[in-house]
Amino acid sequence: MWKPSESQKEQANLSRFVRWLAEHYNLQFADYASLWKWSVDEYETFWKILCHYFDIQFHQKPKQVVSGEAMPDITWFEGATLNFAEYVFRMSGSHPALIFQSETHPLTEISWDTLRNETASLAEWLKAQGVQPGDRVAAYIPNIPQAFTGVLACASIGAVWSSCSPDFGAESVIERFAQIEPKVLLTVDGYHYGGKKHNRVDRVNQLLDKLPSVEKVVLIPYLDEECPLQSIQTNAQKVYWDDVLQFSTAELRFESVPFSHPLWVLYSSGTTGLPKPIVHSQGGILLEHLKYMEFHADVKQGDRFFWYSTTGWMMWNVVLSALLRGATALVYDGSPGYPNLDVLWKFASETKMTCFGTSATYLVNCMKSGLKPSQTYNLSALRSVGSTGSPLPPEGFNWVYDEVGHDIMLNSTSGGTDICSSFVGGNPLLPVHAGEIQCRLLGCSVESFDEDGNPLTDEVGEMVITKPMPSMPIYFWGDDQKQRYKESYFEMYPGVWRHGDWLKVTPKGSCVIYGRSDATLNKMGVRIGTSEIYRAVEAEQSVADSLIISIEKTDGSWYMPLFVKLREDTTLTESITSAIKKNIRERISPRFVPDEIIQVEDIPYTLSGKKLEKPIKRIFEGASPQKVISMDALRNPESINAFLKLSEKVNHD
Repeated sequence: MWKPSESQKEQANLSRFVRWLAEHYNLQFADYASLWKWSVDEYETFWKILCHYFDIQFHQKPKQVVSGEAMPDITWFEGATLNFAEYVFRMSGSHPALIFQSETHPLTEISWDTLRNETASLAEWLKAQGVQPGDRVAAYIPNIPQAFTGVLACASIGAVWSSCSPDFGAESVIERFAQIEPKVLLTVDGYHYGGKKHNRVDRVNQLLDKLPSVEKVVLIPYLDEECPLQSIQTNAQKVYWDDVLQFSTAELRFESVPFSHPLWVLYSSGTTGLPKPIVHSQGGILLEHLKYMEFHADVKQGDRFFWYSTTGWMMWNVVLSALLRGATALVYDGSPGYPNLDVLWKFASETKMTCFGTSATYLVNCMKSGLKPSQTYNLSALRSVGSTGSPLPPEGFNWVYDEVGHDIMLNSTSGGTDICSSFVGGNPLLPVHAGEIQCRLLGCSVESFDEDGNPLTDEVGEMVITKPMPSMPIYFWGDDQKQRYKESYFEMYPGVWRHGDWLKVTPKGSCVIYGRSDATLNKMGVRIGTSEIYRAVEAEQSVADSLIISIEKTDGSWYMPLFVKLREDTTLTESITSAIKKNIRERISPRFVPDEIIQVEDIPYTLSGKKLEKPIKRIFEGASPQKVISMDALRNPESINAFLKLSEKVNHD
């Protein structure tokens, strides 16, 4: 689909790194494959060299790079101290650190100096309230500039940040924040989405009633500028955000913390149980995000980096780290489909965006809607398009190169909240092939394993990581013996991280993700990733979205229903049903033609954008919905009702 020119290769950050390795360490690499192999075979040396390359200023030098015998009992850079925010604020000046827009707020620039001053004010206020290193600050907040100020202020003083988007239900937020017992809560009164107002004052009061650890509440009147403090009903001290920013004009200072000091707590989706509170370290995230931004996203100083996200998804944290490379973080709060699907492409044009990051679902929706962004908007500054959240089908690749730009890097990437980064993704030195992810990232020892733990090439197997990485979680909050941690990643292959995706590594080193391995379709012993089915199903123009499950009944028979959401004003007809079955039969296998195709109003998703394949399967197998689904963890909880009714009929039959 695309191949970088010699000029593009020469200017890529990755090429500069290769030249630097030759000059400073006499290390020579003929191609990316040999560079990657060195980075995982000699991973201790690789991460140590990155500290030199990125000029990491340790306040205290490390005793050693890695200590411990096997994952997950590994410690990185023991004895070293640093500060994540200190590295961010190597930049200063009047040029923009952030550019913000929402459905109701016009395009606004926030300079590096303004961001620094506001971060300093919040940090001093937090310290004055008794917040110390290790204390938690929680935020119930949309994707707005105040969130960036909040996380950087916390990092600067060694406090631990944790955020949830205000579209999360109260119970879902309580399940997350109650585990970490925050001392301070930052919150908005509500937000706009899809052209509608969403007041969250009652929900905030519900949170505070269940979070007795909260001593201070900072209110950001985002929906209503006149929102009174009295509307927040709590015994905790309440204060407006603007009053906090007037608290101090002190210079921003940086607490020296250990490399493995907690930076933030992220959460698993929580659809089938209590969300896992995943703790990442200041040093681990600093190194991992510098590596990702520099070498794989190819972000340069002055670039304008965007990834559509909310504060409840790890891609928001990745956008923050564009600041580490001196880029401007582009921040959009609102629906990607309001007032129409063009809204983000218009934002890209107006901000002179260099990286446009989004979900595969959004790109496919743009394709199916017939959008032609490059004909409508000036996208001349765009160098890359990022896609994640689910596998991007080859048709999506074609659309990007036909309708967005023929000379851009399509950075299809896959990773997770677990490491707050990617394992496989983009590479400015390699060609892009339709339906494939370009490479395994530096320092990521990614393999495809069979059931016995043998590596596979050009075959689909379990995606595993065989060597430790600094951005792997330091622990789950409250999981002192790492029991939940080990159960989550290390039960299948001791000492090897099993990620839960189906992966194929091609002979040329590219990768193909076939969906979650725990939601695999199994028909009489033959397995297939759901993403292959979705690609075939959604090739039918009338299909907007789909979900498929396969269950083995108690009598030994199999039942494989396919649920389809059709485009507006479309009803499932025999001709559509026949076309879908034909696509699956010809593209995949007659074995995986569904037993039944059922039209539903919507497909259920988690708040982080993942389909509820496994929970829906368990409900159809007879599990109690209350035990396998947390409704507050869903983006569209009303969509579940149709599946519950259908499962009752199937289970009764």
